[in-house]
Amino acid sequence: MAFRMPDHREIAQAIGDTKGLSLFLRRALTPGDDFEPIPAPHPGDWLSVHQEPGQGFQEFAGSNPRRPGGRKNRIYLAPLGEFAEDAGPRLDMLRDCAAAYFMMDVFVLPRAEVNTNRFTTRINPVTRNRQVLSLDVLVYLRQNMPKDAFCVLAVTMEDLYPEEDWNFVFGQASLKTGVGVFSFARYDPAFYGYTRGRDCERLLSMRSCKVLVHEISHMFSLAHCTFFHCLMNGSNHLAESDARPIHLCPVCLRKLQYSVGFNVVEYYQKIFHFHRTYDFDREAQWVNRRLEHIMGT
Repeated sequence: MAFRMPDHREIAQAIGDTKGLSLFLRRALTPGDDFEPIPAPHPGDWLSVHQEPGQGFQEFAGSNPRRPGGRKNRIYLAPLGEFAEDAGPRLDMLRDCAAAYFMMDVFVLPRAEVNTNRFTTRINPVTRNRQVLSLDVLVYLRQNMPKDAFCVLAVTMEDLYPEEDWNFVFGQASLKTGVGVFSFARYDPAFYGYTRGRDCERLLSMRSCKVLVHEISHMFSLAHCTFFHCLMNGSNHLAESDARPIHLCPVCLRKLQYSVGFNVVEYYQKIFHFHRTYDFDREAQWVNRRLEHIMGT
């Protein structure tokens, strides 16, 4: 079946009844002019090959979603392999990004070496690059998971593969156990033999932040978004991933706020500060407009 664009009634139903919420949260869940419609899929795009019914807020809340609580209230990032200064995202930036978008304490674990006694590796027959078996990384994370972890995500510049007959995989996760591994290797133009341009560092940083927030959101049981142009849209290729904004739409924002319970003004203020700190100026301007809408200024 071809993907059908949702109408205004379906979008309002997906956001859900907001009457009992605070004034600022109600405004945050009112789209205004800040959110674009989900793009119609082109051949090869995610929604042209995946049938997704959409997950409204009520479906999400009724699905017993994973929520932080008790002792399990921290996010951990586990670097795997080398992160060279000129060939990978900054780990402090990834930590600050996750802390801003999820309003939780985020810690970076000691870096794990790609030890062949611990992780199965191979040489990819096409690229001739080393790859790490992603399933081995998930086992390692489960075995070494901190007791207070809501989730642990390994981040790496190593290429990954999930099983022998697959060429590669961007990442893999176990939502039930709260562990995942995600590679940024194929987000680097140098992986494809291109020269790194002057804007390469910013490009790789933005790509890495997008995939980090997208995948951690899945750990909170958020499904792919089919209502707006949103960070939680599915992606089938790099161009589609690059086109996604680095913000959650009102439907996905309500799910995350329900799970974490943050103050929505503080949430956007923290994201604004993150973007300003790392010179994501266009994104900071969007967040500032959103704050003005929410606060009625």
